[in-house]
Amino acid sequence: MISKRKMITINEELCNGCGQCVPACAEGALAIVDGKAKLVKEIYCDGLGACLGDCPTGALKVVVREAADFDPAAVTEHLQAQGREVPDHMPAPESLRIGTGGPKPGGCPGAAMQSLTPCGKANVPAAQQGSALSHWPVQLRLVPPTAPFLKGADLLLTADCVPVAMPSYHGEYVPDRVVLMGCPKFDNQMEYVEKLADIISENDLKSITVMEMEVPCCSSMSAILNEAVRRAGKSVPTERVTVARTGAVLSTVSLEF
Repeated sequence: MISKRKMITINEELCNGCGQCVPACAEGALAIVDGKAKLVKEIYCDGLGACLGDCPTGALKVVVREAADFDPAAVTEHLQAQGREVPDHMPAPESLRIGTGGPKPGGCPGAAMQSLTPCGKANVPAAQQGSALSHWPVQLRLVPPTAPFLKGADLLLTADCVPVAMPSYHGEYVPDRVVLMGCPKFDNQMEYVEKLADIISENDLKSITVMEMEVPCCSSMSAILNEAVRRAGKSVPTERVTVARTGAVLSTVSLEF
């Protein structure tokens, strides 16, 4: 089926054929042909842009256009033929289509901003007393740049899977930080870039800690932050923490954007 959806596009004038984007695409949609990156087949590309952060020249870009539907079954066959690992999860083709008239999300009472005072935390069920969260909401797309808890904050930008994998997340990283969460693979990356750029511009942030999983699709959270910092034109001390699927910290490095 042909539908309007996001697709990767390659500027061949900028592409130097380094090949860094090829392993970064978990679905195997990219290859180096005649010294340039090429889209192997439209059906292999989910259009979510996990490869963007691995291109050193900025040759890769996500655009909206008419294209064949993403095909998880074809991706599985393609990767198995290459002896590559098949992703645990792939998006359903219908979830990637744009303008299909699907249901529109409505307002959610649970998105109301809230600072969790010690009194408020006392009302949390006993089973959840280990939480160190100091505010609500935590999803990046729900937090406005004017949220009062962002002023002078130490920001903890976290990929969604990190808290699930990491038992020490609340004890070691959440205290005294403002948490913003999102999925760099399945969410709108440019929306994240714009939101983070506004947050950085409008708030005197003390620091940013970005936490990612070890899987390739998760590494674009750093790329999103990099572009946001560039757009904001405001440097903030930044640290990247990479977490294994076992929950162990694989690396902690300082970033300079």
